[in-house]
Amino acid sequence: MFGTDGISKAFGGAKALSNVSFQVTPGDIHCLAGENGSGKSTLIKIMSGVETPDSGTIILGEERLKSLTPREAVAKGVQVIFQDFSLIPNLSVAENIALSTDLLEKRKFVNPARNREVAAKALDLIGVDLDLDATVQSIPVSSKQLVAIARALNQGVKLLFMDEATTALTRKEIDQLFSVVRSLKEKGVATVFVSHKLDEVQEIAESITILRNGVVTAEGPIADFDRKAISLAMTGLDVTEVRLAPEVPSDTATVLEVSNISSKGRFKNVSFSVKAGEILGITGLLGSGRNEIAEALFGMTAIESGEVSVKGTPIALKGPRSAVSAGIGYVPQDRLTQGLFLNQSIRRNVMASAIERFLGAAGFIKGAEINDTVNTWVTDLKIKTDNPDNPATSLSGGNQQRVVLAKWLAMSPSVLILNGPTVGVDIGSKREILEIIRDKALEGMAIVIVSDDIPEIVQIAHRVLVVHQGEVSAELTDTAITESSLYKELAA
Repeated sequence: MFGTDGISKAFGGAKALSNVSFQVTPGDIHCLAGENGSGKSTLIKIMSGVETPDSGTIILGEERLKSLTPREAVAKGVQVIFQDFSLIPNLSVAENIALSTDLLEKRKFVNPARNREVAAKALDLIGVDLDLDATVQSIPVSSKQLVAIARALNQGVKLLFMDEATTALTRKEIDQLFSVVRSLKEKGVATVFVSHKLDEVQEIAESITILRNGVVTAEGPIADFDRKAISLAMTGLDVTEVRLAPEVPSDTATVLEVSNISSKGRFKNVSFSVKAGEILGITGLLGSGRNEIAEALFGMTAIESGEVSVKGTPIALKGPRSAVSAGIGYVPQDRLTQGLFLNQSIRRNVMASAIERFLGAAGFIKGAEINDTVNTWVTDLKIKTDNPDNPATSLSGGNQQRVVLAKWLAMSPSVLILNGPTVGVDIGSKREILEIIRDKALEGMAIVIVSDDIPEIVQIAHRVLVVHQGEVSAELTDTAITESSLYKELAA
C-alpha cells in the first residue's frame, strides 16, 4: 500500500493539508481530485520528497516514514509526471529514457548503444513503438508523455502520479494513454490521476480521493460517485450543469461576420457570423484547425483569402494590434506563455491591453483611474488576491485565468474570442468563469469559444461549429447541442 496517514503541512501559518490520510493499493488506478488550492500539489510534493510534512506518516509498502528526499522517493518507486513532462527537448527519446538511470547508477560515460537498448526495453513494457533517435522536441505531446512513462518504468516505478495527463491530447491519444495505464495496472503499478476532467476520471479511475481546503472530504470506489457528487465534495456547493446560454433576441445586430476565410494547410472556406449577445462554440479534435481559426481571427495566423468584418466594416488582420483596433479581444489557451506577464503585477496584467485608454495629456498615465478600474475587475471577477500589486505567479490557475479575462474585458471589446477558457481550471472556478462569459453576452458582447471540453460547450453555447480537417463539418443549434450529438460528430 502507498499513501499517507494523518499528514499535515502549513506554509507561513496557512494550513495546506490537515490530517490527510490517503491510500492507494498496487495496481489501483486512482483519482486525486480537488479545486486549485485544495492541497493536491502539496500532497504530491510530500509523497515525492519535495516537501517535508509537519506531522504524519508517509506509507511506501511496508515502510512508514516521517519524510523523504526526492532521490529516496525515486529509489523507493515514486514518480511524478508533471504537465511539462520534465524532459530534455534537445536529447533523443532514448537518451531521455535512459539518462535518469545513468545518473542514479553514477555512470561517467554515455553509451548510445546501451541507451537504445534500455529505452527499447522500457517502451516494449508499455507496448509502444517510438523512434528512439528522434529528439523529444520533434515529437507530439502524446509521445512525450509516453517517453515520460517509459522513463518512470525504467526507474522501477511503483507509484505514478500523472498531473492533468490528458489536457493536450486528442481522443485517440487519450485512448492510447488509458491503454498504457491499464498495462501498468497489470504490472502492479499504482497510478494516480490528478485531473479536472470528470468524464475522463470516471472512465479510467477505479477509486477516488477528494480534497477541499486541505482536508479529505470524500473517498471511495469511483462507482459510488456521479459528477454531481464529485463536484459537491470538491466545492461544497451544488454546482449544477444546466445550460447557461442566455436568450438572444431575434432582431439583434450581427457583430462578427466571417466569410470564406482560408489559410493554406490550416483551414479553408470557413464562414460564420456572431450576433451581439450570442455565444458561438467552435470545437474539433486536436489538429482539426480549431485553434488556427481562433488565432487567425486575432491576426496571429495569416488569412490568405476571404473576409472578416466587425459591425459591418471589413478589417485587414495584419497582426494582433489590428485585431485590437477593430475591437477584437483574445484569451489564449496557454495563459502561462501567451496570456500573462507572469512576473509582473496583477495590476499591470489587467491594464496591459487597455493602457492607451488611461493616457492623459503629454502621455501621463491616469493612475487614479487605473486603480479604480483594476479594483473593479478584481472585485467583479472575484480574483482572489489581497493586493493587485502581487505578481501573477502568486495566483492559482483559476485566478490567473480571471486576470487574463480581466485584461481583455478592460478594453471593452466588441468581439471576445476565448480559446480553451477553462483549461486546467477546477470545477468551481470553471462554473464562475462560464457565468462571467454569460454575463458579458447579456451585456451585448459577441463571444466565440474554442474548446474541446464538450460539457463546457454544451453548457454555454447558442450554436456550435464542428471543425474537421480545417473545414466546418457540422453546425448544431439550440436543443441539438448535446454531449452525445457532439461526440458523434467528432467521431464521424
